Amino acid sequence: MVSFLFLLAGALLGGAVAWLWRGSELAAARARLEERERALDGRLAASEQRLQGVVREDLAQARGELEKAVSPVGAALEKLDRELRGLEAKREGAYAALSSQVTGLLAVQGQLASQTRGLADALRRPEVRGRWGELTLLRAVELAGLTERCDFDAQASQKSLADGLLRPDLVVRLPGGKNVVVDSKAPLSAFLEAAEEGDAERREARLADYLRHVRKHVEQLSAKAYWERLQPAPEVVVAFLPGEAFFSAAVRGEPGLLEWAAERRVLLASPTTLIGLLKAVAQGWREEAVQEDARRVRDLGAELYKRLCSMGDAFAKLGKGLRGAVEAYNGAVGSLESRVLVTARKLEELHAAPAGEKLPELSTLDASPRPIGAEELLPASESRIGAR
Repeated sequence: MVSFLFLLAGALLGGAVAWLWRGSELAAARARLEERERALDGRLAASEQRLQGVVREDLAQARGELEKAVSPVGAALEKLDRELRGLEAKREGAYAALSSQVTGLLAVQGQLASQTRGLADALRRPEVRGRWGELTLLRAVELAGLTERCDFDAQASQKSLADGLLRPDLVVRLPGGKNVVVDSKAPLSAFLEAAEEGDAERREARLADYLRHVRKHVEQLSAKAYWERLQPAPEVVVAFLPGEAFFSAAVRGEPGLLEWAAERRVLLASPTTLIGLLKAVAQGWREEAVQEDARRVRDLGAELYKRLCSMGDAFAKLGKGLRGAVEAYNGAVGSLESRVLVTARKLEELHAAPAGEKLPELSTLDASPRPIGAEELLPASESRIGAR
């Protein structure tokens, strides 16, 4: 029993000693671990500092490169901003100018509408409408290059073969003694009413009235029969519609209107077609003037040829006279030498001649007039002989 207690006490004592030794080892190990932790912390701190330095350098370098790369973009953005501000200022100025112009245009449009209504009201009066058509007609004639009292007559009274005087608006003279009568009294009241009509059906009805009035006007012109009542007789009668809109409305309303009117010897004409017709007349007059000049040149050439022939006769007579004068002179010189001067020289030999005086030496003429070679200048008798 005692031995067991000793054994138990020895075991406890050995365990205590082992526990104490193990505790010292653990303390030493803990100390070494803490030392290693402190060393590791120092190395980590140093590494962190080095990493932070590298990161700061990289960030500074990247920031510099970024600023260098972004600076042109910033300058471009600033320039774009300035240009946008300038464009905005210009846009505001242009908008203000456009607004002012639109205001002025609206005012002008109002004035134009007022004047158009006044013109439409005036054109409803027959005397005003007739005068306007006459002025438009005269303007077309002037544009074609014709001259009043030379190429045409306006509002001139024409003597009728049947029943007194007629007074067409215009009589255009054609080469060869012909002429064309132009009438400008167009019925426009229905067309003006159609232009002001807002309802489509009523507008078409007014246009139909206008077309009916135009047909009636053509029939009235055809019934006047200018080609039978005037001298020289006109080829055709032109019904002048003083506006392209009037002409197109009539033709569009009835496509066969032009042919129908032409069968009645009446031509419907707008300002454009009338100017073309009158320009053709003006060209005809120019060609007539050229032909007249050619006829005058031919007559002058024939007269010149006759005068050259007469001059040839005169020159032939003058040549004969000169030849006869030379022959008479040579005969007189020979007679003087052989009959007179021989006796006079004997007086010199006898010293009976006055002192200081000497008889002249006379010679005959060998030159003769040049004969005429041109047949045109030969006398008519010699020309006939040469022809034989």
